[in-house]
Amino acid sequence: MKISEAQEMILQAYGDKDRKRGISGTFMYLVEEIGELSTALREEGKEERASELADVFAWTLSVAALEGIDLQKAFIEKYQVCKGCGQTVCGCDTKP
Repeated sequence: MKISEAQEMILQAYGDKDRKRGISGTFMYLVEEIGELSTALREEGKEERASELADVFAWTLSVAALEGIDLQKAFIEKYQVCKGCGQTVCGCDTKP
């Protein structure tokens, strides 16, 4: 599945609720899920970590959809090559 397909799937399933909640409310759910991911990374097993990562991804897709951002396009534009060295595999000697 492509990122754009995942974004469309989330939009179809939750778009109406997200629009009613608005960007601020939807973003707050994303932040809450990031907190749950933090806890899972410290205390939980791989299944729970995977579940929380999926939640963070889904809420990120929701925020992007509300903002009218094609997340797949934005991701490719930003990360297709390293902005420091211009290579597909970063060869920079400095920390990001």
